Amino acid sequence: MRIDIISVIPDFFASPLEKGLLGIARRKGLAEICVHNLHDYGLGKYQQVDDAPFGGGAGMVIRPEPVFACIEKLQAERSYDGVIFMTPDGQAFDQKKANRLSRKGSLIILCGHYKAMDERIRRTLVTMEISVGDVVLSGGEIPALMVMDAVVRLIPGVLGDGESALTDSFQNDLLDCAWYTRPAEFRGMKVPDVLLSGHHEKIERWRQENARERTLERRPEMLGKESEEE
Repeated sequence: MRIDIISVIPDFFASPLEKGLLGIARRKGLAEICVHNLHDYGLGKYQQVDDAPFGGGAGMVIRPEPVFACIEKLQAERSYDGVIFMTPDGQAFDQKKANRLSRKGSLIILCGHYKAMDERIRRTLVTMEISVGDVVLSGGEIPALMVMDAVVRLIPGVLGDGESALTDSFQNDLLDCAWYTRPAEFRGMKVPDVLLSGHHEKIERWRQENARERTLERRPEMLGKESEEE
């Protein structure tokens, strides 16, 4: 998979792309992630990428010229499966979207900044708008990292145990079950007997029941959605 990130603060990604899961995926050759500085396509002596909004108002708006120049240059070099814009008013990001994106070959992620992006960018270049929550951040860089982490970890070979990702929360429309490890008893707290039984069918049944109980307790709306889909 190849991911091209467009940002006004490209240095933000230096450490995350070298360490952790994203760094592992890059070193294994399973993910190629390139960061592009929007200011390299800026206008004039000071490589300007933003300007005041027409009609007045607080904040600055990213101009169309630098974004069009950057994305059109990238698209001239290779074919992309989508251009994603990180924005609070986009579609909510969830595990199903992460699963779908993990099967793509190449993506562009455009990080928002300042007050807004010129609407002509969104209407002409962007194919998917993603929000990671009902909150406004200083830019799209943190959400972009969240999306990349969620997507790249699903690429076969990235995780040491590929099956682990398939049993995470939300993969089967439930939260994950409770997990335990050694010691079997700690400060009077015991691991459920069934997990020590060695009976795999009973253990799997317990995990399914526990996952459903946790979902009912913490995110009951997920079970409602599940019944609607059935």
